[in-house]
Order: sequence, then C-alpha cells, then structure tokens
Amino acid sequence: MSNSLISRAVSTDAGWSPLALRIAAGIIFAAHGAQKLFGWFGGYGLEGTGQWMASIGLGPGYLMALLAGSAEFFGGLALILGLFVRPAAAVLAVTMVVAILSVHIGKGLFMSNNGYEFGLALLVVSISLMISGAGRASVDGLLRPAQAS
Repeated sequence: MSNSLISRAVSTDAGWSPLALRIAAGIIFAAHGAQKLFGWFGGYGLEGTGQWMASIGLGPGYLMALLAGSAEFFGGLALILGLFVRPAAAVLAVTMVVAILSVHIGKGLFMSNNGYEFGLALLVVSISLMISGAGRASVDGLLRPAQAS
C-alpha cells in the first residue's frame, strides 16, 4: 500500500513543459516562505509574520506563520527539485486559497490594490502541477521507474 501511495505521488506522464512552471513557481514560493520563516528578502520572520497573521484573524499567528512559511519554503524547494511535486503542489494550492480568501479577495483582482491576481496565478500553477506531475526533468521522473520494477 505505501509503495503504491509513493508510486502515485511521484507518477508523471508529462514531458518537459512542467519544468518551466516548477522552476519559476518554486523560486517564488521558496522566497516567500523564506521571508516568513527566516526574515530573508525583506521579510519579517516568524515573529513578525505571526503577529500580522494574528492581527487579520489567522490565529494562533505564530503557528499559522510557521505552517504557511513551511508550505511555501519547502513546497517551493520540492517544485524546484521535482520531488513529490503532486503533494507539494496540493499543499501550495491550499495555501494560496487561504491567502486569497483571507487577505486579497476584498481588494479586487489587481496587484496594484493588493488584490488576488498574483495569488490566483500561483494557485493555477499549483493546480496544473498537481494534475500533470513533475514531468521528465525531475527527481519524481527518476523515482518512477524504480517504483514500477
């Protein structure tokens, strides 16, 4: 059963096209996660992000910052490597739905008003990768034949 579960998690029949989505989205997600977790790239780290999350009603703030930051950072790294892309993309999609609904939806579509257009684009990329899998240029692609034998 667990072998079958792992096999499904790394399965992919996609060609090369997911590579472009994985690398670009992976870098974006990992950078945003690093802002939340470590305060890198001008971020506020866990304490600051946790306080902000609590202030908008996502509490406990520190835990929510840890969960969101970890999903983005480690999920982004998984996309870049092409490792367990389907489950990582599913977690990232949920993270984007929460971000859109809790922060951006009331501000309209456009980024200029802190709207949901960027979150929506990342959500769609995550859903696409969840459906297609990692593609050929991935660790998942290397693991798949080993699972089948």
